[in-house]
Amino acid sequence: MASQIILTAAKKGVHLYLKGNSLAYKASKGALTVDLKKTITENKQKIISFLMMQGNDSTSRTQVIHRLEDSTLSIKLSYSQQRLWLLDQIDGGSAHYNMPAALKLSGKLDVVALNQAFTTILSRHESLRTVFAADDAGTPFQLITPAAEFAVEIDDLSQVEPGPQQLAIAERVTIEAGKLFDLGNDLMLRAQLLKLAENEHMLLVTMHHIASDGWSMAILINEFKALYSAYVQGLSNPLPALEVQYADYAHWQRNWLQGEVLDSQLGYWEKQLSGLPEAHNLPLDYARPKLQSFVGRTYSSQLDKDTSQALNTLCQAQGATLFMGLHAAFSTLLSRYSNETDIVVGSPIANREQTEVAELIGFFVNTLVLRSDLSENPSFNSLLNQSKTMLLDAYAHQQVPFEQIVERLQPARSLSHSPLFQVMLILQNNEQSILELPDLTLKSVEQQSEGVVKFDLTLNIQESEQGMLLGWEYNTDLFDERSIIRMAGHFNTLLNALISTPDESVFKVEMLNDQERHQLLVEWNDTAADYPKDKCIHELFETQVKA
Repeated sequence: MASQIILTAAKKGVHLYLKGNSLAYKASKGALTVDLKKTITENKQKIISFLMMQGNDSTSRTQVIHRLEDSTLSIKLSYSQQRLWLLDQIDGGSAHYNMPAALKLSGKLDVVALNQAFTTILSRHESLRTVFAADDAGTPFQLITPAAEFAVEIDDLSQVEPGPQQLAIAERVTIEAGKLFDLGNDLMLRAQLLKLAENEHMLLVTMHHIASDGWSMAILINEFKALYSAYVQGLSNPLPALEVQYADYAHWQRNWLQGEVLDSQLGYWEKQLSGLPEAHNLPLDYARPKLQSFVGRTYSSQLDKDTSQALNTLCQAQGATLFMGLHAAFSTLLSRYSNETDIVVGSPIANREQTEVAELIGFFVNTLVLRSDLSENPSFNSLLNQSKTMLLDAYAHQQVPFEQIVERLQPARSLSHSPLFQVMLILQNNEQSILELPDLTLKSVEQQSEGVVKFDLTLNIQESEQGMLLGWEYNTDLFDERSIIRMAGHFNTLLNALISTPDESVFKVEMLNDQERHQLLVEWNDTAADYPKDKCIHELFETQVKA
């Protein structure tokens, strides 16, 4: 992960930064070792992309987060936490913001070491043992509960036959993922261990989004690996103490993001999102329900390695990141489908600009509203540069919470769709890999494709050795699977055409495959019919009228 390389380098006295669009560094004598230089070189583009996402505004970097002297005080929630708390109060509890993960453990498992690892993680990260309450005026605050021993719940399925066992596993995964958290009393992490055989287990871990995000999930797995490996060998905790806790961040955010700072940040978004369309115009297969639903599925597709490398090369030539290129291409697809030129998508950003919060489990992620203007018939190169400029500006104003942007803009509210945007684009930078532990192999298990969706359409993209893996998450009350499959195919064709002819208008490049083109130009135009040759046209017309 790029952030970990930057942190490791910083601890060794090597400061990595951007000079224009290039990676530069400052280092004390002897600090840049051969191994560190090799690691930086191998991950150069990812480091550049990460630093670009931190924005060009140095203001936030000078704002250091300090440890609160008394963490037993009732502390205000961060803005993002407060939004989820309010939603939980309104809904009476919901699984929409559960973050489930399943890990397959193959080999000899030490349950004592496993419990020790989770106990330490809960002790280290106060966010996971934080509960939420409200004062007499209804204002929410957070309280940190004392650390205690943690014991994972064990469910023995080892004596169940293979067929029924798979059904039992699926049932337990579904139940665990849908179980509600009581934000006023529960730990924000729970774990269940399914014993499948003597040396085969599945670990189900669920965190609530109010205390976690995607970045946090990677921290959880990395810390579990380090702690379990140490404890199973009888060693002590190898992890360094954390400088600050999430409550310190919430306190800092509330005090820093106000007055002129907040007005400046909100001013940018108010100007950037002025006159935003109320909703997208993508063709729907079913009428939009009056009350928004969250039931959906995920369709998986893939971009091959050659296409992925070609896009990377094109982006680098423009001084842009891979995400900027994907955003430009996806905006083109949405524009072609909707016949609109004002295209709006949402995208999450880690929002961890300060180094002291990089290793914390907590809800830091923010949502950016990204807007593209295709009204001037741009080429792909032109649109890529537009995306680059727009995204760099957005990164520089990433601290303002999405909910405050909504509050300032006051868009027309509807119970049928989410405000500001209904389509999301996500590029997953965290690498999925098999982790080796002492006598144990840990592998992430993909979740089921059916479940809860937050938006009309979300395109999840993940880099892999084979190219890029695409997950098209869609609301089944709006879209039929056949439409999503067709859209995924069009995206592949369109992207290849955009890469091949980057100076051509994005509206002129080919989006249909050979079969669709033949159907449109030949089959649907095959309208020839036999008719009597001994009659004039007006006579044929009269005959048709009489019929």
